Amino acid sequence: MSCSDQPFEAGIFLIDKPIGPTSFAMVSRVRRQLKIKKVGHAGTLDPFASGLLILCAGRPATRMISGIMEGTKEYLATLSLGIETTTLDPEGDIVSRQPVSPLSPAQIEACLAGFRGEQQQVPPMYSALKHKGKPLYTYARRGVEIERAPRLVMIEALERTGPETELSGTGAELTIRVVCSKGTYIRTLAADIGRTLGCGAYLTALRRTRSGFFSVDQALSGDDLLLPDGRERLLAGALSVADVGNLLQ
Repeated sequence: MSCSDQPFEAGIFLIDKPIGPTSFAMVSRVRRQLKIKKVGHAGTLDPFASGLLILCAGRPATRMISGIMEGTKEYLATLSLGIETTTLDPEGDIVSRQPVSPLSPAQIEACLAGFRGEQQQVPPMYSALKHKGKPLYTYARRGVEIERAPRLVMIEALERTGPETELSGTGAELTIRVVCSKGTYIRTLAADIGRTLGCGAYLTALRRTRSGFFSVDQALSGDDLLLPDGRERLLAGALSVADVGNLLQ
């Protein structure tokens, strides 16, 4: 019996989720490849987002999910200025569109500087946070607005990437790098930046590049899980429960 045919017990996997599939779809692919039911992820990514998704398979590994999720996250995010949507991302309906007056690099930097450090962030309505036992998004889909208490988050780094040029015109794109604490909503950050700039904005693209000790550079493409040798590729990149446990200590 080859190593790839032996029963799998437990391990942690770094997956580069492509744009399109849900995080649960990645979980399902790993379940099929490993023939194991106990698989969970340490922090979801929306379908429109890509990047690092940490999957834990087997009970010893899934017990570590909460510890893995405590790590700092790093993202590359693209904001579309002058446009707002119901969900604060591309999955929602456009509710506002306005021209964007010229924004200088200095104005953009001054705005970003105001969001660095500790922030009181109000979670979005389209989120899985619960109110009276139901996710907030179930209320949002019915057009019901629920008052949400702000939560303390930490934005350790926030910087513009790409050319330091002036931005103007509806749909002008601003790309930023964000390093933040667990529980930070990048969609909300994008909308808040848009409001501060005076034009509104929504999150058009998101890529998670790091979570805690782990980088997307170490990850296996989620599309590789569909290949005939997907199991072998998956097992080749497996991290042991013991090794990850030592990192988290």
